[in-house]
Amino acid sequence: MKFMEYMKAVICTKYGAPDVLRLTKVLKPKPKKDEVCIKIYTTGVTASDMFIRSSQVPLWMMIPMRLKIGILKPRKEILGSVFSGVIESVGDEIKRFKVGDEVYGMPGYTFGTYAEYLCLKETDSSKGCIALKPKNITHEEATAAAYGGLLALQQVEKSNLQKGQEILIYGASGTSGTLAIQIAKHIGAKVTTVCGNTNVEMVKKLGADETIDYTKQHTIPKGVTYDLVLDSVGKFKKSKLKSACKKALKRNGQYLSIDDEALQLDSKRLERITSLIEANYIKPVMDKIYPLEEIVGAHHYVETGHKKGGVAATVANT
Repeated sequence: MKFMEYMKAVICTKYGAPDVLRLTKVLKPKPKKDEVCIKIYTTGVTASDMFIRSSQVPLWMMIPMRLKIGILKPRKEILGSVFSGVIESVGDEIKRFKVGDEVYGMPGYTFGTYAEYLCLKETDSSKGCIALKPKNITHEEATAAAYGGLLALQQVEKSNLQKGQEILIYGASGTSGTLAIQIAKHIGAKVTTVCGNTNVEMVKKLGADETIDYTKQHTIPKGVTYDLVLDSVGKFKKSKLKSACKKALKRNGQYLSIDDEALQLDSKRLERITSLIEANYIKPVMDKIYPLEEIVGAHHYVETGHKKGGVAATVANT
């Protein structure tokens, strides 16, 4: 009789509030010849997870999103879009990694990081990207680095931001915003951030030259313009201040949003993030860390929209 191995996982069998998530036991996956099997130490709890679980998105996003993730319920019951862990086993064709390597990355629309184990190809595809984890941060921090770092770096590189240019980051206290500040400062740009009054000191410590408190200010001073306005919260959130930011562009200035295009699952870009972190140019910001057993509470917290940096769930002890 063939021995079956099981693992703990959080599953989502229908769209809805955080309470639809349920901790259970499922079959442990086995890697194919071109896959690695990752023992997940930590998974990120991201804004993307909220949309996937609830399916509460703007109407214009509803149809394409449901086609990708499931019409009436999630096609993949195990959610989770970012991980950090260690390679437990490898297929015969694996060349980039070996057993024992600490890695981090994202599985794309295959999801599956709310579990103890995940099998993933080592080559980039719509089904994920993977890289060696930065040595000088924790697994919890690594989940914020992968998710927020890839979102921020994709848009900053797309903009071709240069030393001496001026950037305004809207939503600067989130996972991608906190990393965007540091990436822009490393480039040598002048950084203005938009955040709430409770986060002003934090963004200043990250390198912000100027801050705009959205609870007190609802427009941009006349004549103030930027080379790049980076929207780190997404186009679905609207406000009078955001509209003013979009108009406050220099000639040939750019307005970019983290949801302008699909996130590129790029291991080379992830390796650049690793290099920046290990050189101490950037460091992910963490807010709260939950055990996987309290994933429902983690979702409730992220849905408040007031987190500072990343939120993670510990799956296994290191």
